[in-house]
Amino acid sequence: MNKTRPQTDTDPASKERLRLWLRFLKASRAIEAQLRENLRVEFASTLPRFDLMAALSRYEDGLKMSQLSGVLKVSNGNVTGIVDRLAEDGMIVRVPVPGDRRATLVRLTTRGHEEFAIQAAAHETWINDMLVDFSGQEARDIAGRLEQLDTSLQEKTK
Repeated sequence: MNKTRPQTDTDPASKERLRLWLRFLKASRAIEAQLRENLRVEFASTLPRFDLMAALSRYEDGLKMSQLSGVLKVSNGNVTGIVDRLAEDGMIVRVPVPGDRRATLVRLTTRGHEEFAIQAAAHETWINDMLVDFSGQEARDIAGRLEQLDTSLQEKTK
């Protein structure tokens, strides 16, 4: 079997891009860890619950479980347990889909909308506090560059 070693890039920018990736990763993990802790302490909740409620808040008519999994980019199995617990807590409701006995829509209840609004406001404050060292313009510029990166990566996977 002939194994070839990857060529080492002699471009000095290559190492800088690697460092940039590692800094992105470190910052993302730190922000996520703080958000998880804040949700746990202030709302006795979790980031997956928050993410699921955030997704449903954008779809007034609700989503099928498969659609919800797609929006969240996780498996149906991951979503089911969270949906079950949120339903038990009165935050969401399952509604049958007319003409499809096997499918149900999941949507936020009035209580779920109210609770999500409170959590979303806190979430925005936490993010603002963590990123306060960036001006509004710097945040827009960085967000724009990251959007360009995302678009570039999406095109490369097509």
